[in-house]
Amino acid sequence: MQRKHRITIHWRQEQRTISHDVPEGEYILQSFEAQGDPLPFSCRNGCCTSCAVRVISGSLDQREAMGLSRELRRSGYGLLCVARATADLEAETQDEDEVYELQFGRHFGQGRVRPGLPLDED
Repeated sequence: MQRKHRITIHWRQEQRTISHDVPEGEYILQSFEAQGDPLPFSCRNGCCTSCAVRVISGSLDQREAMGLSRELRRSGYGLLCVARATADLEAETQDEDEVYELQFGRHFGQGRVRPGLPLDED
């Protein structure tokens, strides 16, 4: 018999909570969809932050989450499209812009762009 984990997602934007048992090794997003509760997503490849959550309790295997830095993953963020539960899990959806800002905000919006060296015009 395949082991299952109870996954509870607090979907802030919809002001609702959804829970399902998800077989170990299955992607959480895909399992919720198959059980009739689609969650927010965009790319399904772990590259964007549309399906980002903040883990309240439990843990994830999300080694495919290219769209989150190691620092954010260590801080408890996850991407449901490439996340597999390793235990029962409770998480809360995040705003995509909020997570994007946490990840890339220090690199963008730092003032005026400075012109580089002039191009050689032959």
